[in-house]
Amino acid sequence: MLVTLKEILADAEEYKYGVGLFNHLDLEMANGIIEAAEEEGSPVILGVAEVHLSTIPFEYAAAIMRKSAEQAKVPVCLHFDHGTDFAKIVKAMQSGFSSVMYDGSALPYEENIANTREISKVAHALGISVEAELGHVGGGEGGADDGHEAMYTKVEQVNDFIKRADIDALAVAIGTAHGEYKFTPKLDLERLAQIYEVSDKPLVLHGGSGLSDDDFRNTVKNGIRKVNICTELCNAAYNSFAASKANGLNFEKAVIEARQAVKNSVIRYMRVFGSSGRYKYTPYNPNKPYVSDEDLHYIF
Repeated sequence: MLVTLKEILADAEEYKYGVGLFNHLDLEMANGIIEAAEEEGSPVILGVAEVHLSTIPFEYAAAIMRKSAEQAKVPVCLHFDHGTDFAKIVKAMQSGFSSVMYDGSALPYEENIANTREISKVAHALGISVEAELGHVGGGEGGADDGHEAMYTKVEQVNDFIKRADIDALAVAIGTAHGEYKFTPKLDLERLAQIYEVSDKPLVLHGGSGLSDDDFRNTVKNGIRKVNICTELCNAAYNSFAASKANGLNFEKAVIEARQAVKNSVIRYMRVFGSSGRYKYTPYNPNKPYVSDEDLHYIF
């Protein structure tokens, strides 16, 4: 069932868990993500980033996501991620996305607010949710350098930004980075806790791939309600294809194996974030572990 980001994150905030946004680059990745959500009884955010439109054409991405969401038996939000081009963001709205992110984080503060507010006017008139970023998460979609403290979200700007930009979710910069990490990230959890204390909108963590399970648990504990994952899913699919080639599997079987690898990775994240079993379409089955018994005990 298709829902908005605002709806999904309202439940996550009420019950204090995180929901994964999982970016996809093709139909099989999308199917693996949706299958994981249905098996886990978890809400899910299915995304595509503007930077990936050269890999997965816009119309193709929209068609895949819309159909998958409509047929899903769990709540699914369709999210256009890291949009910087006004025309592309509007096109995402017209194509049936239920949520968009305007990323003006590299712009001056006032310009970020002004641009985001224009997106919000259009989106909210159509019943579509809006996410924006305050501060600047390191790197860029597809890989880059780690974040720097000078770019972290300023606590004193949070309320002003949310109110004037008129957004539904706030992406924060606390030490994560997009793509592969060059160094072990050190998250500013104290800053995150302070942001959560003053924010009246759900918080979003970008650059989730490569963080430890404890990192995720600690960020959720301190207010994160949406976690973006992309690189880890791409790695899971790539490694699966490499193993299939080494094992002499044909292409059809290799695709099936890659979809399962993506599904397994998504399931693990859902259990760590605490979203498994939040939607009671299918009962949670602890006899199919994708994480350790210790992890399962911690979550459940």
